[in-house]
Amino acid sequence: MNLPDYNFLSAPLWLVTTLHIVTLTLHFLAMNFLLGGVIIVLLGKFTTRWHNPTVQTLLKLFPNAMAATITFGVAPLLFVQLVFAKQIYSASIVSAWFWLMIMVVAIVVYYFLYASSFSLNSKAGKAGTYLTIGLVGLIYVSFVYSSVFSLAERPSLIASLYAAAQSGLVINTDIGAYIFRWLHMLLGAVTVGAFFVGLFGKNNEPAFAVGKKFYLWAMVAAMVLGLAYLFTMGDYILPFMRSVSIWLLLVSIVLSLGSLHFFFKKKFVPAALMLIVSLVGMVTIRHLVRLIHLDGLFDPASIPFRPQWSIFAVFLVCFVIAVGLVWYMFRLYFTAQSQPGS
Repeated sequence: MNLPDYNFLSAPLWLVTTLHIVTLTLHFLAMNFLLGGVIIVLLGKFTTRWHNPTVQTLLKLFPNAMAATITFGVAPLLFVQLVFAKQIYSASIVSAWFWLMIMVVAIVVYYFLYASSFSLNSKAGKAGTYLTIGLVGLIYVSFVYSSVFSLAERPSLIASLYAAAQSGLVINTDIGAYIFRWLHMLLGAVTVGAFFVGLFGKNNEPAFAVGKKFYLWAMVAAMVLGLAYLFTMGDYILPFMRSVSIWLLLVSIVLSLGSLHFFFKKKFVPAALMLIVSLVGMVTIRHLVRLIHLDGLFDPASIPFRPQWSIFAVFLVCFVIAVGLVWYMFRLYFTAQSQPGS
């Protein structure tokens, strides 16, 4: 009996790549708002922190942001595994228990985000405790993802780690190859979170001041860490400099600085547009860096294309419904907030 061959793409590579970048950008927007917002709420110098209206708005939105993060996170994970299945599967096997714990940790984080939003009318310390526990979980998930996906770019390291131990309790040992990328991601999340703090606190000057401070310094720190990561790429830095990636990086930096200018002037629409486009640039660079690392080892263009358009039609319908539901959740929240006495 011949086993079925699943080594093919059911849509053109360009379409799969485009959908991956679009859906991953949406995931990062939701995730950055959540992770960055939690960090700022805990560390920002808000007046009467837990009674500050901007903080209360954020706390009530965090559970919805967690739902959006998970919803928008499924599609890019499926698309990247459609193309890089062997690399990501192998890397996740090496770190299997850490990888599997992501689902458990996400459930726990979800619970404590709801607990923090429900504790606004109780003792203030409870909200902070619950939010801190949620933050620890979010940091765990982000670190494991960075570890596994960076390991997926190193097939030889996967082989050596698996040969040494098959326990599933091995984390990517070459931490120098991804620590700066992970920290860059964290600071990028704080930048996006700061944008929303400023947006929700635009009529609350102390809150807007917190947003401005975090937006400026988190963006500067993210740029520094991004450049630090670039210089840890070793032999891969020359192919990076010779590719379109370097131009995307330059455009993304310029747009980020432009968004900072408009943000300080409270012109949130152009600031948001520039921030989103710069995020798309960073997501695209992330994809191109993966290709540079795997150059000579794996070529996605070599995967056969056998169209299955019905599957993509189902995905498109489900994706549009998911986006609509997320939009509806936030619309309900802001409609309720605008009602008198709310």
